[in-house]
Amino acid sequence: MAGVSTPPVVSVQISSSMTSFTAEKRLERGETISTLKGRLELITGCSALTMEVQLLDRDGKLLCILNNDSAFLGAYPVEDNMRLHVVDKDPTKKVGEFEDVSAVEKYEMTTEDYAKRTDSVRAFMQRNKMGQFKEETPEEIQQKKERAQMEEDAAKAITVGLRCEVTVGNAAPRRGVVMYVGKTDFKPGWWVGVKYDEPVGKNDGSVAGKRYFSCPAKYGGFIKPKDVAVGDFPEEDLGFEDDEM
Repeated sequence: MAGVSTPPVVSVQISSSMTSFTAEKRLERGETISTLKGRLELITGCSALTMEVQLLDRDGKLLCILNNDSAFLGAYPVEDNMRLHVVDKDPTKKVGEFEDVSAVEKYEMTTEDYAKRTDSVRAFMQRNKMGQFKEETPEEIQQKKERAQMEEDAAKAITVGLRCEVTVGNAAPRRGVVMYVGKTDFKPGWWVGVKYDEPVGKNDGSVAGKRYFSCPAKYGGFIKPKDVAVGDFPEEDLGFEDDEM
């Protein structure tokens, strides 16, 4: 009866004493330990001259050390899903130094130097007149001015202290009190700050550390003037009876 042949390739995990990473690699049993160390040097960053290669079983138990550089990998009892653990014997190396990026000098490009590059995303967008480099037609410029004027007129028709109803898109109307009308630092254009009757807002009257008005958390919101109607909008009756709390 013929014996079962051993596969020429074995799949193992690679780990190192110098880093926390692991990698799965397929290795040929016919390569020498010397050749293997050269490959492990590229994977782990440990020098082939100072590394010790340990063979661990599937439970992490040490089986042996691959210390014969002229021997083939297949001469050792290596099987699929075992692990080759590389220990760097160089006393000048410290654990984790390959992962410590705090000592790496970072290169930072100035805005002026970046603008001079011809192979950047900015240069591509500029060549193709995209994004901020898109050229507006006279009609588009005029339409933008008209929209801005309409927004300003709508904002100036809203007075702080009035009751209001907010309707944004298909959302249900929400009622409250106008607390602020004007421009903001968080986005361009005109905005209306509203204190809602219920906690359906997004803030307490402040955005990005700047306060525009005060109200309890989740009761405040900022809305575009076109979505705000002022008038006789009394606070809605929540349907509680006199004896309910």
